[in-house]
Amino acid sequence: MTETREGENDEVTAAVRAGDEWDFAGLVEPFRHELQVHCYRMVGSYDDAEDMVQETFLRAWNRRDAFEGRSTFRAWLYRIATNSCLDFLRRNQRRPQRYEPVPGMDSGTAEPPARVTWLQPYPDALLEDVASTDVEPERAAVSRETMELVFLAAIQHLPPRQRAVLILRDVLGWPAADTAEQLDMTVASVNSALQRARPALRRHLPERRGDWTMPARPTSEEREILQRYMDAADQADAAVVAELLSEDVVLTMPPNPFWFVGRDAMMAFIKPSIDPASPHFQGTWKHLPTFANRMPAAAGYLRRPGTTVYRAQVLDVLRIEGGRIVEITSFEPHLFPAFGLPLTL
Repeated sequence: MTETREGENDEVTAAVRAGDEWDFAGLVEPFRHELQVHCYRMVGSYDDAEDMVQETFLRAWNRRDAFEGRSTFRAWLYRIATNSCLDFLRRNQRRPQRYEPVPGMDSGTAEPPARVTWLQPYPDALLEDVASTDVEPERAAVSRETMELVFLAAIQHLPPRQRAVLILRDVLGWPAADTAEQLDMTVASVNSALQRARPALRRHLPERRGDWTMPARPTSEEREILQRYMDAADQADAAVVAELLSEDVVLTMPPNPFWFVGRDAMMAFIKPSIDPASPHFQGTWKHLPTFANRMPAAAGYLRRPGTTVYRAQVLDVLRIEGGRIVEITSFEPHLFPAFGLPLTL
């Protein structure tokens, strides 16, 4: 990470320190999406990650005279981005909790899942932008196994500095010495933090996920299940929806307090909302396919009774194992534009 081509780095160093705002913007812009992914892993929120990238670029501009070219420009930006995230996490001390029972709602009899209220999805289209950039990132930076929501949620359980060490070492593959330099730590303390972080992370990952070697993108089977899920929801076919779910499916809705564990509990919640004869009927649905965090996702639009427009309502991100949906994470629709999705149909 700290290796440089001397002539090229001297040129970049001179350009950075020259103080020309437009030239500087041209130097940092190719790193935008790569740094956004890094910040997203650190903070777990798309919105906060965008803010952190802006903060990184502002800090880099204000500290441009400090760049002496001893490391690559990219490594320098990563250092600023990581420390911006650590400062953010110190100001906003957020810890995952457990969901609690909701009065009057049967959420199932299993143990409540972890609740990460700030968790948000990340559009796959932006990951493609990272993968295709001329500034080649480490392959792991956009890998599916480290972008899935279960990984993102699990890593939020780690203390911020352990989180940073694990991301730099295990996700990005940086050497211990470079990680220590980035975080102003000793190599021994980096290794110690990593030894604590790895088992702590595993404790919060799904038990049946034996390894994280997965296809880079949703498989044809996953795409087929996504289409069947959307068709069934559009046709209000509760039987087909139930058939697609695993018996112990988990449904969460960050940041909302609602959760369900188990097919029966989830279907008891869904059926009245899609039954026109029910007083809890919400309206008719249309869905569009999309992809978030390297996973299939359904963008749901709801037309309420007495109206003519389908309005953005929910983004369901599906985790599929063994031909069944084992987890649905339902997000509010304010990020539809980031996915290139309209707010109305």
